[in-house]
Amino acid sequence: MTAAFPAGFALGFSLILAIGAQNAFVLRQGLRRAHVFWVVLTCATSDAILITAGVAGFGWIVEAAPWITPVMTWGGAAFLTLYGALSFWRAARQSEALEAAETGAGSLRAALLTCLALTWLNPHVYLDTVVLLGSISTQYDPHAAAFGAGAVLASFTFFFTLGYGARLLAPLFARPAAWRVLDLIIGCVMWAIAAKLLLM
Repeated sequence: MTAAFPAGFALGFSLILAIGAQNAFVLRQGLRRAHVFWVVLTCATSDAILITAGVAGFGWIVEAAPWITPVMTWGGAAFLTLYGALSFWRAARQSEALEAAETGAGSLRAALLTCLALTWLNPHVYLDTVVLLGSISTQYDPHAAAFGAGAVLASFTFFFTLGYGARLLAPLFARPAAWRVLDLIIGCVMWAIAAKLLLM
């Protein structure tokens, strides 16, 4: 159990670090101090629901079909390897600073609808939370719940830090070099987790 929780936190945090439309929107709301609490709470709660569904669902599936664990382990390792490679590719080609989305910055309703759309209509969210985290959690049975709890805490930690820390980070991440370093770190973490999966 002591290994499952930090492993879930590390993987959940690494996956969510990837720069995308959702994170750009949260960053923009944070920079403008517009509905920050409700936006970050919506993102983190959505992740918690999806992660819980993934961890709970894969436990039942594995009991019915034991062969799925090695298939998902190899699939997860392959995905993480590719994810890491893409992070290295972005680091090599990064030439512009992140620009946040231009929509949904007015009313609270508009902000939350935009946030929900960026979360629930993004197929990568399901791949990262339900499929990837759900499948990897089976490696930590009977402590899969602790793994999931670690991933959920990582989501809350990330979104609240990004939303409320945006103004502090803005000067740093206005420079392309900062994003290159971040992508290099993400790539290394992804490859390290993929290697650990294959060696378990």
